[in-house]
Amino acid sequence: MTVVLCALGVICLAAGIVWIRSARLRQRFLESIERNIDNDDAFLLARSSMRKDFHSGSLYLILAVASFFTAFSSMNDAAITFALVVLPALISITWARNSVKEARLSRQRFEIEKKAVEALEQEDLAPKAWASRLAPDDLPDLNGFEVGRVYEAGSGLMAGDFFDIFRISKNRVGAVLGDVAGHGIESSITAFQAKYLLRVFLRQFRDPAQALEELNNQMSNMDRGEEFISMVCVVFDTEAGTLRYASAGHPTTWLWHDREVQPLDSTGPLLMLDPNASYYSKEVELEHGDFIVLYTDGLAEARRGDTQFGEDRIAQIIRRDPGVAPDVLVKTLLDAAHDFAKGVIGDDVAILAIRRE
Repeated sequence: MTVVLCALGVICLAAGIVWIRSARLRQRFLESIERNIDNDDAFLLARSSMRKDFHSGSLYLILAVASFFTAFSSMNDAAITFALVVLPALISITWARNSVKEARLSRQRFEIEKKAVEALEQEDLAPKAWASRLAPDDLPDLNGFEVGRVYEAGSGLMAGDFFDIFRISKNRVGAVLGDVAGHGIESSITAFQAKYLLRVFLRQFRDPAQALEELNNQMSNMDRGEEFISMVCVVFDTEAGTLRYASAGHPTTWLWHDREVQPLDSTGPLLMLDPNASYYSKEVELEHGDFIVLYTDGLAEARRGDTQFGEDRIAQIIRRDPGVAPDVLVKTLLDAAHDFAKGVIGDDVAILAIRRE
């Protein structure tokens, strides 16, 4: 029996030391909260944790003393020693007056933290939800055309790049790619509005330049501060076998035609700079197998030090293998830009390649 009681004493002593050490650490944390944080709820919960650890530690130390004493004394003396357990028991009863309040505070903190986690998850999902509207994965069935597209958000939480491909009428297909200056929710909202307004105007006007003029007029009256948009708009006429395009200050679009890469440059200023700005369009014959490559400036402006990836490199990649599938071509362009910038492209990048079959 003596051996058993001694072993029990050692175990209780070890447990008591552990809990007392924990109580001391919690006491230091409590003092830090009292000095630096003006939050009564946090103070109460920290004090409750410290008291519980102190209570557990003192109870185990008393049991250790009682076990050692009982091992080498009479039963009557042992009973008196075990009676010391009443001290932490009385203390716990005194502290228990606030236990219900502390339990409620713990539950409230859990609910607050749960809502915070849900809010963070929604914040993470928001850019993805916007991206799915600005650069959709699912495109309509466009018989007679093969489409490749790639979209990569930059370092900002919300993107300003967008693209759209849709059938305007039986024989006309529209392709749009644009970039709103800046990042954040406001730029994304502007991009969203511009994208869907242009759908309306392209159905209203046969000439993409007229559609851009109307879009510019409408967007300029929305009081968007310093925002502006670069955009290229292309309309394919499958019956006439032509491509008509207009560009509002957008980077060079590349056309593969007559076995050569040809630049399609800007045909007007950036949108939202001047509500009365004029735009014009150009028409190009489009043969079977011809294709067009549109992209936002994040691709051409990918950097290695002070050197940009540049439009000439884009044209060289297109020229290298013009027969490659459009979805392969856009990924090749993006990979080349990543390699050039050593993996880091800070801006959003959207690329479209559309081939007439």
